[in-house]
Amino acid sequence: MSALIAGIRKGSFVVFGRAGMDMFADPPGTRADEADTFRADLGGSSANICAGLCKLGMQSALVTSVSDDAVGRFCTNRLRHYGVDTQYLKVLGGEARVSLAVYESCIEDFQLVIYRNNAVDFQVTEEDVDRVNYDNFGALITAGTVFAAEPSRSATFRAFENARAAKLPVIFDIDYRPYSWPSAEVASEVLTRAGEESDLIVGNDEEFGFMAGSMDKGLAKARELAAKGKMVIYKMGHEGALTFTDGEEIRTGIYPVTAIKPNGAGDSFMAGLLAAIAEGRPLKEAVLRGSACASMVVSRPGCAPAMPTTSQLNDFLAACSGPTDI
Repeated sequence: MSALIAGIRKGSFVVFGRAGMDMFADPPGTRADEADTFRADLGGSSANICAGLCKLGMQSALVTSVSDDAVGRFCTNRLRHYGVDTQYLKVLGGEARVSLAVYESCIEDFQLVIYRNNAVDFQVTEEDVDRVNYDNFGALITAGTVFAAEPSRSATFRAFENARAAKLPVIFDIDYRPYSWPSAEVASEVLTRAGEESDLIVGNDEEFGFMAGSMDKGLAKARELAAKGKMVIYKMGHEGALTFTDGEEIRTGIYPVTAIKPNGAGDSFMAGLLAAIAEGRPLKEAVLRGSACASMVVSRPGCAPAMPTTSQLNDFLAACSGPTDI
């Protein structure tokens, strides 16, 4: 576990996964199917994590493919706007496209429509991941969507091998999205393998349940992975989180807010957690700071633009009464 913490504390992360365009109805509270105006910004789980890390004072580089068109250039420009290193982005011509998410800032009957037909981020190859200079980073992060199709599935497992050779710990956000996978059986098998090959695994109760083959076995699956020497964070929504590390079980609550949307919370949690560990904070405090970041994001429009800066996070924590008791 010391190697995992030591890697994170370098504050420099190489991240694998997708960048996309988010379009969200404006002003907040407007239904997407009734909107006259939409705002656009960066989206996609891995890109959001990258932006969140940079806004919290860390360094991140995204390894992905983007389409050779206006939307691909938009995503690249927004990554740079947030300070993300884009040297490992591959620009692809042809028919593959950057994914698009259309949603709204309202909780009741929340609508999220994602367009991922012929998604360009699945076109990352082993050659692409071999171009990365892993020695420049402290840890590798990936979101589970990269494993849903080839060639990015094999390429990311190759990146895991490269990380191991460079003595980088592997951080895995399960991020199970059924619409990306050919079948639940394939997803369970591949995501379980990814978990076995990772040092830190973060997911919610449904995702661990899915990996275990039954929703009521998710917690047991998390404990099983932790027993193999991994750090595991088992998120339970409004009930907080359980963190398993070195035989210890840490329970943490959440920071209640008035949410205007559900998406982006997991990406912000990951960024806040890792930034806090990199700052040398105790693990329980790091998990709580991740939870605070998640609360901030669901209470603001958008995903990447809603990720807090360090000063915004500190102001939020100073103003609230503390996390819920679990």
